[in-house]
Amino acid sequence: MQNLSPTPAKVWLVGAGPGDPDLLTLRAARLVMNAKLIVHDGLVDPAILAMARAGTRLISVAKSRARHTMKQDDINALLVREALAGNEVVRLKGGDPFVFGRGGEEAEACRAAGVPVEVVPGISAAMGAAAAAQIPLTHRDAASIVTFVAGQCKGLAEQDWAGLAGKGRTLVIYMGVATAEAIAEKLIADGLAPDVPVAVIENATRTDMRVLRGPLAGLAALVERHKVKSPALIVIGDVAAREDNALREVALEVVK
Repeated sequence: MQNLSPTPAKVWLVGAGPGDPDLLTLRAARLVMNAKLIVHDGLVDPAILAMARAGTRLISVAKSRARHTMKQDDINALLVREALAGNEVVRLKGGDPFVFGRGGEEAEACRAAGVPVEVVPGISAAMGAAAAAQIPLTHRDAASIVTFVAGQCKGLAEQDWAGLAGKGRTLVIYMGVATAEAIAEKLIADGLAPDVPVAVIENATRTDMRVLRGPLAGLAALVERHKVKSPALIVIGDVAAREDNALREVALEVVK
């Protein structure tokens, strides 16, 4: 039988930011350095995990498109089980826990079990990637509306994305590498011009970051030609054409 603590320990849902350890919040860094148990995603940079003190128990619940180490319900149960046993849990998640991080589900599971939970926000992948690539998600001359969507989810083809991108708008797509061709076809079918600028930001804020650019119609070819892998974000809109030439990895490509 599991030993339950009279008072459940706390679960901390901590945003690890886009990758660079220097972009952790002070609170996140302190929690990582003082943790006895860290449950972490695969997108958390190894340099961040290396900040934990010797003896810290590290549990990976990494997910990928082809392989899930642990189902989400099982992750929820793990957090609750450890907290009920009296173990404070630092649940470390890439980016921000509440932006495509399923932090809401984990918080709900903890509250339902009577486990105290606190959320420590992180720099989201979109904010970190755009800043690292010097792509302004909003700009007085280009965009006053930003939309975040997930490109890898059930029912993608049936979703209505009309109006999410176009003049005066920026569309940021998480988890869109594997479905790049379907995304481009979907947006063009919904009326977006094929030559709308696109930027693909791979491994944002890390030493091996790449920023690849091209037109929407060539998105799938761009991803395939440069063998883009996750983590990567796709930015669609006029802001994607704004750049510092010193940061440019690949010139604007025209796919014929």
